[in-house]
Amino acid sequence: MFEKLRQIEARSRELERLLADPAVLSQPVEYTRLRKEHAELAVIVEGFEAYRSVLNRRAEAQRILADDKDRELRELAQLELDELGGRQAALEEELRGLLLPKDPYDDKNVFIEIRAGAGGEEAALFAADLFRMYAKYAERHKWKVEVMDSSPTGVGGFKEIVLFVQGRGAWRRLKFERGVHRVQRVPATESSGRIHTSTVTVAILPEAEDVDVKVDEKDLRVDVYRSSGPGGQGVNTTDSAVRITHLSTGLVVTCQDERSQIKNRAKAMRVLKARLLERAQEEQAAAIAADRKSQVGTGERSERIRTYNFPQTRVTDHRIGLTLHKLPAVLEGDLDELIGALTAADRAERLEQAVT
Repeated sequence: MFEKLRQIEARSRELERLLADPAVLSQPVEYTRLRKEHAELAVIVEGFEAYRSVLNRRAEAQRILADDKDRELRELAQLELDELGGRQAALEEELRGLLLPKDPYDDKNVFIEIRAGAGGEEAALFAADLFRMYAKYAERHKWKVEVMDSSPTGVGGFKEIVLFVQGRGAWRRLKFERGVHRVQRVPATESSGRIHTSTVTVAILPEAEDVDVKVDEKDLRVDVYRSSGPGGQGVNTTDSAVRITHLSTGLVVTCQDERSQIKNRAKAMRVLKARLLERAQEEQAAAIAADRKSQVGTGERSERIRTYNFPQTRVTDHRIGLTLHKLPAVLEGDLDELIGALTAADRAERLEQAVT
């Protein structure tokens, strides 16, 4: 670990030199790239400097204990050693965490795809509940939310709804939400008071940029048709809805939320690129570790990740065995405790893998 830290410190000094070079200053793209790298390394270098300071202070305290005859000074040195021991351990753990490979998509915006699963209309209603939950969570973090596409049902639910969430930390926080969400409650239409179990699938996809995914226009089939469902006056009078089929993979994306065919096509392309990026990620992960599943954030649609139990007002995340008795607050967008626990579990697992 220390050799790696020394290499990072040397690279940070090199970047400082480059950022002061007039030749680099005259290249805005290169300057921005180097400045971003320097900012990321600065956090590690600062932690390393604090760690070395603790080691130096411990060495001095140990020297006093070994050589000095002054009783009071020796007592002070022992107190400092006791205090610095805990500080050293905390800094070591922090540095190990900082050295973990960074998720390359942490700074990305995300698409949230929510689809009703088993449970019919009750599943569609819960899909609407999850849509509102994520929208309110985004609002708490001052993120921008845009509906890309939706298939509403007649009683206020959604067969499917796709959101675009734009804001700092969106992927880093929301990536753990992907999977099957299960709800247990008495539907409004249930006269006997019987509890039903329904499921909703949530997919979280990082926004793909042109540098991430290249799409050849020759590989696309674009169909236009008239929008259906709610949408206001004039929504069904023009061929504004767009369906894009990616021929080589068979992926199909539709968008009909805008009255403009051009806007619907642009939205559909953004979703298609995100899905192609997700597919590339999954194929790469499968090639690297076909026989291994990550405990947190695998993104597999078949796994039940969380249960929302209305009669007991509890939420249970099955990946980490966490149960919170605050279901109403969670549905109002209070997800920080859940997501914080998932983030901590993921970090602990990656740290364990890094040292084994």
